[in-house]
Amino acid sequence: MKNIIIFCVFLTVSSITGLYAQKAGKKTTITGYVRDVAAIPVPDAVIIIDGEKTQKYTDGSGFYKIKVRSDAKKIGVFITAGGTIQEEIGGRESIDFTFKISIPYNKTVPGDEQVNIGYGSVKKKNLSGPVGNIDATKSKYSGYNNVYDLIRGEVPGVVVSGSSIMIRSNTSLNSSNEPLFVVDGVPVSTIDNIHPLTIKSIQVLKGSDASIYGSRGSNGVILINLLKGNDK
Repeated sequence: MKNIIIFCVFLTVSSITGLYAQKAGKKTTITGYVRDVAAIPVPDAVIIIDGEKTQKYTDGSGFYKIKVRSDAKKIGVFITAGGTIQEEIGGRESIDFTFKISIPYNKTVPGDEQVNIGYGSVKKKNLSGPVGNIDATKSKYSGYNNVYDLIRGEVPGVVVSGSSIMIRSNTSLNSSNEPLFVVDGVPVSTIDNIHPLTIKSIQVLKGSDASIYGSRGSNGVILINLLKGNDK
């Protein structure tokens, strides 16, 4: 009889624990809009849950949708120009945010981004092939010792061996000669003296997209833009 009672108590405790864990792990969907003081949608605002940034952003109409744990207390949004504003969740599933300032924003249609190809700029959608492009100002790139390590670790579509670089084609590796290096629009013979901390961006062109450089671009082109005084 004693064993039966103990077993029943065990089952009761296990059920309560299981229900609590299930409830704690349950997620709720929250949606809403983010606008500025003039009621203009704010895109690309980062969604924050209980003080932690998430991978969710508002879209072009300022709309967001995110799943949060049922025990989450606060939700917020962050933009560089306006900082962070937060709201208590309190069981709500629709929460809007309004920044008390006017947020300047120039909307760019995907594919209309300008790619600097050295002799000018073209729209990304007008390039025939994919363009390897990194923003080297991100803090995670600061740990690289030299430009070759940075390209090896972050730029897709290239093969780096020491200080030798080859751009990977669709089917094979180019058998000879390195790509043309263009720094701030000027072709250079070497990039040995460029430090990762001075780089603003790196882009890779190949095939017909590199033909603007004539025979010099036959093995592809690596475009490097350096930081200027107003970029720092």
